[in-house]
Amino acid sequence: MSKSVHSLAAGISHSFYALFSILILISLPCLSIQARADVTKKVYNAEETTLSNGMQVVVISNHRAPVVSHMVWYKVGAADEPQGDGISGTAHFLEHLMFKGTKAIPPGEFSKIIRSWGGEDNAFTSWDYTAYFQSIAKDKLPNVMALEADRMINLSLPARDIELERDVIIEERRMRIDNDPQSLFAEQVRAVLFSSTNYAVPIIGWHDEMPKLKREHVLDYYQTWYTPKNAILVVSGDVTMRDVKPMAEKFYGIIPSHDVPSHIRPITPDFPAPVTLKFVSQDLHQPVFLQAWRAPSYLMNKREAFALDVLMEALSGGASTELYQSLVVKRKIATDISLSFEGDSRGEGSIWLSAVPAPNVTLEELQKAIHDKFIDLVASGLTPISVEKAKTRLIDSEIYARDSVMGPAMVVGQSLSYGLTLEEIETRPAQIEAVTLDDANAVLKIYLDPLSPKHFPVIGLMMPQGSGKTTTTNKKAQ
Repeated sequence: MSKSVHSLAAGISHSFYALFSILILISLPCLSIQARADVTKKVYNAEETTLSNGMQVVVISNHRAPVVSHMVWYKVGAADEPQGDGISGTAHFLEHLMFKGTKAIPPGEFSKIIRSWGGEDNAFTSWDYTAYFQSIAKDKLPNVMALEADRMINLSLPARDIELERDVIIEERRMRIDNDPQSLFAEQVRAVLFSSTNYAVPIIGWHDEMPKLKREHVLDYYQTWYTPKNAILVVSGDVTMRDVKPMAEKFYGIIPSHDVPSHIRPITPDFPAPVTLKFVSQDLHQPVFLQAWRAPSYLMNKREAFALDVLMEALSGGASTELYQSLVVKRKIATDISLSFEGDSRGEGSIWLSAVPAPNVTLEELQKAIHDKFIDLVASGLTPISVEKAKTRLIDSEIYARDSVMGPAMVVGQSLSYGLTLEEIETRPAQIEAVTLDDANAVLKIYLDPLSPKHFPVIGLMMPQGSGKTTTTNKKAQ
């Protein structure tokens, strides 16, 4: 049965660079920069081809052990669900139902078969893609392909399974979001941040809309989007394209394909004023400060997106970086602070800041300290040494990510699914290396300057019950 990967902001995570890359913190002298890896080389040396029915095939060879990761990525996710029909969560619901059997495989047997071969399988849904994967001994690769190709076209959707699995995802939402104050509130912050677009809707669906999911919703989504022309096969491990292509043609190449609709990703209108949400819960053990901005994704503005990567790493890439040192170590106004950029999407990206105030520091005092710190940073700019250190850490992270079997399949599959090319993925170190000090300082001023006339982040103040006067937000904020 599927186990979706969830995030704080929406219930399901799609930050696979953080999950599957190895983040190496390099100790550098104050006045010199350690030599970086050769950024002119491709990271994965992946091979790609396209089957006659339009299905893309990518192979990443790694011969350290006789195992493979087999992944099928569909270039569709929750943001492609029909908007405004009072139904949400179809993409994630279908992910669950893909494990409920076909004409050849009884319900619940898919994962049992994989385990009987000594393998593991799972799936996850995001706004822009849905993926199914198996980790298995390489001699079982044809068997796995046969199973996955079967459910690409022959999925069974008995009414009884629809009813039972709908209860399962409603319970999943209750456990992971409704009973978790931080996840519930971050979902609300995101709903305001991306208001009027499908990125505002949680992947798992709104609680009061999920019970309305019916067979026809899932079947229509499946028949519209699950087709070879909209899918990517990524195989990573002890194989080559010469091994994989004949198998792919045999099992996937015979499946009829059709065109799919365009992906609609509206741009969220600018806010006319700052937005602050306040949340009080007896289940919270400590106050938390959140702040979120919209920003360009890699598809929207590649140069700015890579500059934002470097900026985030320079400011919040570890305990020695500027935000942590200033607000946690020196001023002791926070016990933790992090800043991150999410640019892996077909539409807009976002910047998220999270901080925990120190004892006896109010959320308002922490908010002001962060506000003032950003003003100081914009005025002074980043230092050359901080930018070079950040680039070194990011490039090393990219290079070392290729050492595992699953990691490359995740990174390559995710990036291809939302629209990057294999060449763009392979040359990420060179694109990071190309970011200049001026580039990093430019995006600092554009996106983090509190005095900018267009700087209207969504601010979230979370506090335990009884810690101060405030009001609670509704659970559904759109």
